[in-house]
Amino acid sequence: NVEADINGLHQILDQLTACRSDLEIQCENLQDELCSLKKNHEEEVTCLKSQSTGDVNVEVNACPGPDLRKILEEMRCKYESMIECNRKEVETWYASKIEEVNRDVCTSSQEIEESNNKVTELRRQLQALEIDYEAQCSLRDTLEASLGETEHRYNSHLAELQERISALEQQLGELRAEMECQNQEYTELLDVKSRLEQE
Repeated sequence: NVEADINGLHQILDQLTACRSDLEIQCENLQDELCSLKKNHEEEVTCLKSQSTGDVNVEVNACPGPDLRKILEEMRCKYESMIECNRKEVETWYASKIEEVNRDVCTSSQEIEESNNKVTELRRQLQALEIDYEAQCSLRDTLEASLGETEHRYNSHLAELQERISALEQQLGELRAEMECQNQEYTELLDVKSRLEQE
């Protein structure tokens, strides 16, 4: 946007320069024309003075010639008015273009400010998310360590229980064998008692 505005200002400057050159050329042409008219007027006056000789007073009832000074003054006023009118038109056009460019620059500045505010807000949100992510990672590490410790304690307790169960099973087996042995001895004693009673 700024580059486009600068290019537009360059175009405006080129147009103003061309317009100024045209006005300078017109002014030079008018000055040349004025000089030529003055020169012709001086030559005519000189010619008339050279033709007038003697002390003869001649009254001529003729229409006076055109007033060259008045004509030149009118032409000068006319062209000065045209130049002033063109200058005012160019100034008005230039001012309107400058105002338009200033509005565009203001709009661009507002858009840039809004974009900067959005970037700042996004950076703030990103920073908050990074802090939350680090906190979640720390909590995860803590939970993983606690879980590992719990698993270790559980495995140790399970191994201890397994050992106790194995020992109890061994004791139970020994008790069963002892009971079977005692039962066998008791049966044999009952048989002996029964035979003695029969005798």
